Amino acid sequence: MYKRIEIIGIIPARGGSKGIPRKNIVDLGGYPLIAWSIIRAKKSKFIDRVILSSDDDEIIKIAKQFGCEVPFTRPEQFASDESSSIEVVLHALERLNFISTNQYFVLLQPTSPFRTTETIDRAIEFSIDFKYPYVISVSELDKSPYHIFIEKENNLLEPVYNMDTRYTRRQDLPTTVVSNGALYISKASYFKKIKSFKPETIRYYKMEKKESIDIDTLQDLECAREIVNRNNLRP
Repeated sequence: MYKRIEIIGIIPARGGSKGIPRKNIVDLGGYPLIAWSIIRAKKSKFIDRVILSSDDDEIIKIAKQFGCEVPFTRPEQFASDESSSIEVVLHALERLNFISTNQYFVLLQPTSPFRTTETIDRAIEFSIDFKYPYVISVSELDKSPYHIFIEKENNLLEPVYNMDTRYTRRQDLPTTVVSNGALYISKASYFKKIKSFKPETIRYYKMEKKESIDIDTLQDLECAREIVNRNNLRP
């Protein structure tokens, strides 16, 4: 709880995954991938409950072993490739009756194992202190989108953004960021109203790039394992 506001952490983890089979429970530094998010969320000063939304018995069993609550099993219609994260969150909020104006949730994707407890707590403080009803985490892009082009016929390139003549040097380009998927923080009643991860007004919390790694492919997983081994990291 923070400033008398109840906060839950929601960890979505369905059983099916194409890029990496059983992705949410693959080994990372001797722990199932999902355990990294559970352990760090449970260490939070402000998160009152850490909740799993899953359709998979093995994932549920592992999550419970690391102290995650599993108050319901996700229905099949919200666990397919076509199911949206919006539906998953709304289902969880409904099952938990967690929709008052004095309740917030933090969505924690298991595929972002390096987001720290300190970052989670600072982002919660940021959102509530400034009375922002919706905040996402971002990280700076390595390459500016002002240098990205679309391939056209006859070897022509069309810039994605029309370059302003004043941006002639790299250091003069606007700072650009990308959503890293590590944190979504929202007032529960607000999210139920907008039913979107891209509302008209989006506030952001900037994270360090080293915390922003998202494991989506086998190459991502190998890179994450190298980082863990090199730095002797633990959840």
